[in-house]
Amino acid sequence: MKFISWNVNGLRACVGKGFLDFFHREDADIFCIQETKMQPDQLELDLPGYQKFFNSAQRKGYSGTAVFVKHAPMSVVNGIGIPEHDTEGRVITLEYPSFYLVTVYTPNSQHELTRLSYRMDWEDAFLAYLKTLDARKPVVVCGDLNVAHREIDLKNPKENEHNAGFTMEERSRMSRMLESGFTDTFRLLYPDLGDAYTWWSYRMRARERNVGWRIDYFLVSDRIADKVSDSVIYKDVLGSDHCPIGLIFTEKL
Repeated sequence: MKFISWNVNGLRACVGKGFLDFFHREDADIFCIQETKMQPDQLELDLPGYQKFFNSAQRKGYSGTAVFVKHAPMSVVNGIGIPEHDTEGRVITLEYPSFYLVTVYTPNSQHELTRLSYRMDWEDAFLAYLKTLDARKPVVVCGDLNVAHREIDLKNPKENEHNAGFTMEERSRMSRMLESGFTDTFRLLYPDLGDAYTWWSYRMRARERNVGWRIDYFLVSDRIADKVSDSVIYKDVLGSDHCPIGLIFTEKL
């Protein structure tokens, strides 16, 4: 069973840069998108064999998530049930008989950390939401979590200690999530692999030089971590400032 997640930094733009070639080549069971930056009626997207679910931000051209699936879910829920956190289209939850799939686009703390306080409130609410789901059945969480958890997860940790995405506050919230019953699948399989990034700035030839950050994740409930066959970073796939990531299970969940 294969899952793909990709922050496309604008789905309409990414479609013009080869999105569909990658989508059809990988033939995933579930394909999750973050930062769609669109409303569903703004793009004619023909994906034979897939159902499409969107959660768009109220503010047009901003944020947003989507999920494309081969197999119909039992239910689909947009948001986490808290109005102050549900206007930006950041979460979609699909329920299947044996698991939940959650795709998320975590808020960025922004330049000079102007949104860090809100980010902390978001983190608390989102983790509480995940724990509620996890109490019922295992959870697969994927998306742009906007944090490099450990020093190995970005090229220049010392220079970025007080920057958005690598503050102690954000990293500690990520640690707490993992301590609450979730596994970072990439580090499970590749605990010491460096230079493995999923986002690169558009400035100063960062991608060409591989000066990046690993801020996109597949997390799973600890009790299904042993079913993970591979956690993949498609570093050579272009079309966004992020590259896609993948999760492969040894069997159907």
